[in-house]
Amino acid sequence: MSADREKHDMTQTDIALLLADAADEVEIGIAPVQAVIRGGRRRRARRWAVAAATTMVLAGSTGATLAVTGLPGDGQQDRGTSVAAEARHVDRPHLTELAGGTDQGQRWRVELSVWDAPRDKAEVTRQLEAMRRYGIDADALPERSHLVGKTSHFASLYYGDRGGRVLLFDTAQEWNRMTGKDIEFGALPLTKGGADRADRLVVGQVAATARQVECTWEGGTGSVVRPRAAAGSPVKWFVCLGPAGKANKSAWVMD
Repeated sequence: MSADREKHDMTQTDIALLLADAADEVEIGIAPVQAVIRGGRRRRARRWAVAAATTMVLAGSTGATLAVTGLPGDGQQDRGTSVAAEARHVDRPHLTELAGGTDQGQRWRVELSVWDAPRDKAEVTRQLEAMRRYGIDADALPERSHLVGKTSHFASLYYGDRGGRVLLFDTAQEWNRMTGKDIEFGALPLTKGGADRADRLVVGQVAATARQVECTWEGGTGSVVRPRAAAGSPVKWFVCLGPAGKANKSAWVMD
C-alpha cells in the first residue's frame, strides 16, 4: 500500500477520472459466500457482501452520479458549502441501532454505521483508520482505490459481550433508488459457529415510504416489523429474528 499525499490539489484531470469512475459498477470484492438472487424488480442490483450468510436477496435498482460543485480549487465554495463539509462524517460514522433484544439469555443488537464519502486520498486514509478503530474487520474494509467519492455503510451485530460482527456492507457512489415495494435483505445465523445455524436473522433495506415488512420462517410462522429511518441513509432499514432453529423463507413489503 503506497503512502498517501497529505495534501491533494484537485485538477480537471482528477475530476474527469472521478466522473469516469462514477459510471463503473460498484465493486465490493469477493463475498464469503455465493449470493443468491431471487425475484423482485431489478434493473441493476448493487451487490452486497454477506458475512457468513447462506441467503442473499436483492431487488431494486441503482445509478451512479458525482456532484462536483464545491470541489477544492473550483472557486465556487461559499458558506453553505463550508457548513456542509463540516457536517460530513469522514472519520466519524452516523450510528443507528436498528434493533435489539435478548436471545437465549444473551443481549443482541444490530447497529448501522454510515460513513460519508472521502474527497481525496488524505481523507481516505483518515476514514480507513477510523473504520479499523470502530471495529470493521479486514475482510469488510473497502478497497482504498474505490473510496474517493463513495459512501460506505455497515450493518454490524453485537451479541453478548462479543465485539461487532459485520453482517452486510456496501461502498458505492450512490444509494439504491428504492421505491414502492423494493426490498434488499440478507439472512444469516444469529451466532457464528453456534449450535443454532439456521439463517433466522434478517437485515435489509426498503424504500423510505415503506411502513411494514413481513418476514416468514420455516414451519409457516411470520413476523411483522416496522422499518426505521437511519442517520445518513436515504432508505429505511428493518431487522427480523425468527424462532430458534427456524430459517428465513422470505421477506416482503406489506405497505
